[in-house]
Amino acid sequence: MMRRMDARRTWAALNNAQWCDAVVRSHGVETDIDRDVWIARTRTPPYYPDAVTLAPNPAIPGLLRRIDASAGCSIKDSFATLDLAPFGFRVLFEAQWLTRRLDVQTAAGDERAWVRLHDASELAAWETAWSGGLGAQGLFRADLLARRAVAVLAAYEADRIVAGAVLNRSTQVVGVSNVFSRPGRKHAAWRGCIARASTLYPAMTLVGYESGDNLDIALDHGFETAGPLRVWIRD
Repeated sequence: MMRRMDARRTWAALNNAQWCDAVVRSHGVETDIDRDVWIARTRTPPYYPDAVTLAPNPAIPGLLRRIDASAGCSIKDSFATLDLAPFGFRVLFEAQWLTRRLDVQTAAGDERAWVRLHDASELAAWETAWSGGLGAQGLFRADLLARRAVAVLAAYEADRIVAGAVLNRSTQVVGVSNVFSRPGRKHAAWRGCIARASTLYPAMTLVGYESGDNLDIALDHGFETAGPLRVWIRD
């Protein structure tokens, strides 16, 4: 069992790095990846790390030389194994990797209100809903919609987006991120998102990470934890 969980965490970390790569490349940022780490060569857009570790113990000095390690730099420590405090970083947050097998029988009608977005105006409305009504900030670019591996999902009620999420498929797993909903609808959002993912990617494994209330809700909907991660930031 331990080997299986470790493999799924490794797959989840790589899948998450691929999603980060898609977002930051849509902003014109050059990236690089090897067995140990994914990195962005220049500073990334808000909410996205400058590096994601893909192995437990990459060489920290070498990693920092490859990125913009000035104030504001963030590193996703996918295995919660690094000590970046001596290098001027602090832990921004901790979370748990999650995994869940998808099954078409999960759908049971809950996926019907969830659609895959295809044009820039839909994505702008989605980002406004995701940001809590603050308006589209251009973080999620229309280039993402052209990627076959990426599915931006929205749930509608009376032509209004009330929930959403992003799925990104890699070889072994499907990542889920950016799950949001109107207040008091988180359980419904997770249920609908999982159902839609099950119809799009039947029999695959869904992965992601969460903390706090969202972690508890994901566990309520059939996810299992696969190990901790940390995000570090340099002030």
